[in-house]
Amino acid sequence: MFILRYYRSEVTLPMTDADRNSERAVLIYDGNCPVCRRTIAWIRENMRQDAFELLSCQAEETRQRFPFIEDVCMQALQLILPDGRVLAGEKALPEILKRTKRYGAAAALFDLPGAEAISHSFYRWFADNRYDIAQILFPKRKKDGGRSGGGR
Repeated sequence: MFILRYYRSEVTLPMTDADRNSERAVLIYDGNCPVCRRTIAWIRENMRQDAFELLSCQAEETRQRFPFIEDVCMQALQLILPDGRVLAGEKALPEILKRTKRYGAAAALFDLPGAEAISHSFYRWFADNRYDIAQILFPKRKKDGGRSGGGR
């Protein structure tokens, strides 16, 4: 049984031969989170061909293949590299950027002095508040077309 924490430790999973022979990383995200879904859409549009297998935390396939990850994937996105290493939250961000078509150079920003502390603090705050942030960024439209009161 693997016990993963959202951060601070790097875990390596036993991988199948098919997984080891693939260059695709598995990116597991909260499929119920609007911010997460839009982020995954951005990754899908910008990733290099076959860079990621994108799986929702809530998907049955995810639970079957990675049964130990359900609890932690609701705390932070999980990136499982082809060699079995698991990077969570902000630790996954540079590797995600490296696997995009145009934004790979931005991964170097995470190597700057202080970047680890800043990215950890920001990611933790953002992840803890992602549903509230989604309500601000993507407000639901009223069914009456946004009109309120006694319309004209």
